[in-house]
Amino acid sequence: MKTCTVNYSVNAQTGLRFDASFHLSDGLIVRRQIASSPYKLLSIKDVSSKIFYGNRAKRIYVSKRDSGIPFLSSSDILRADLENVKLASKKYTPCIEQMTLEKGWTLISRSGTIGNCAFANAKHAQKLASEHVIRLVPNNILRGGLVYAYLASKYGYSLLTQGTFGAVIQHIEPDFVASIPIPQFPDEFQKKVDDLIQESARLREEAADALSEAHNIIEEKFNIASEKKSSRVSVQSIFSSHNKRFEAFYHTSPNRSVYDYITSNFKYKTLGELTLRIFRPGIFKREYVTNGVTFLGGADILMAIPESDKKLSFRQVEQMPELKVKKDWILVTCGGTIGNTVLIDDQLEKCVISQHVMRVVPKDDVLKGYLYAVLSSKIGNKLITLFTTGSVIPQIEAHHLDLVPVPLLEENLMKQIDGLISSYVEKNEVSKQLERKAISMVEQEIESWNK
Repeated sequence: MKTCTVNYSVNAQTGLRFDASFHLSDGLIVRRQIASSPYKLLSIKDVSSKIFYGNRAKRIYVSKRDSGIPFLSSSDILRADLENVKLASKKYTPCIEQMTLEKGWTLISRSGTIGNCAFANAKHAQKLASEHVIRLVPNNILRGGLVYAYLASKYGYSLLTQGTFGAVIQHIEPDFVASIPIPQFPDEFQKKVDDLIQESARLREEAADALSEAHNIIEEKFNIASEKKSSRVSVQSIFSSHNKRFEAFYHTSPNRSVYDYITSNFKYKTLGELTLRIFRPGIFKREYVTNGVTFLGGADILMAIPESDKKLSFRQVEQMPELKVKKDWILVTCGGTIGNTVLIDDQLEKCVISQHVMRVVPKDDVLKGYLYAVLSSKIGNKLITLFTTGSVIPQIEAHHLDLVPVPLLEENLMKQIDGLISSYVEKNEVSKQLERKAISMVEQEIESWNK
């Protein structure tokens, strides 16, 4: 049992909180560590021109890009791919100006999962975000990248999550964020951290551009207008289908139109022909530990910096080697949300991945970047999700992915797309390294005060 004695005058400064979880939280320990700073202490309010969360408004979602604006939830702000999100209607969404993001802001999730931070780059800018995202607009008293790195550090996270309230759905408020202390780090230190964050953001933008260019080439080459399939399906078609599928979606959906168009008009190979193996681990009981191998779920692998507090014991990982992944493998989410696709890089290779994610192991002579570009495109997603089964929790299995047709282009064009994906992976990797280095610098500086 943890106990402490709280002085009234000290408690008055924290809003007269009487819940024990607040006073016994890691945040108060961190506040004492920050108070030992050799530098002048400011508050987040002092280094911000505005701290707010957009506008609460009823949202009407649309399917066509021309009619909508990308809308980010509190989890979407952390994603590597900011394009494949819901679209809020331009015509029917009120107060768009108050919901619009700008480059250089620090974004903070304020409800549900609290305290996750993102540094807004050009890909966040001009998109909308929900009221569950706090926007912090820096005023250049401290550099914007430094403010972000501080709040994204383990110390900033502890301070942010200390202010949670609510019995069912927990929240933090802009006023609380404004009260968080922040040291006035030396100018030279600020510049080093800010430069790393700004360069990381720039590289992430360039990586997104390379991926978008690859997808555009594929989608223009295999473009097919959405057409309504006949609702009449022959008995022979049903009996000849994989697993004798009987659902209307499988036989008459827009996904089926894409499948039929690709297989009728282009050379292609099935994913099974292009891979050594497609598999996922079996169900298992997880042994979480404090120090172990980072364990990522289907949502975690989509983050700009894939991370999780969940760690599996080294013993369990050695006993279940199928949890491990290797560079250049392709991951496909196969339970719940189907068809999200990730190419394994050096950093993801160090993690272990949930059984809800399928592993696709390409053959050595296959252009892995091109294969990833096809599968991660809108066309690839339709081809994958065509095989979805299950009425409550959608699923796909390895024998479904085996059948996905991968259209083939002229060799020079496939190599061009492969090169774009190589650039995308390389720039993303460096971006992650720079951001982690900046955050680590802040953490090491704070730790040096308390030795």
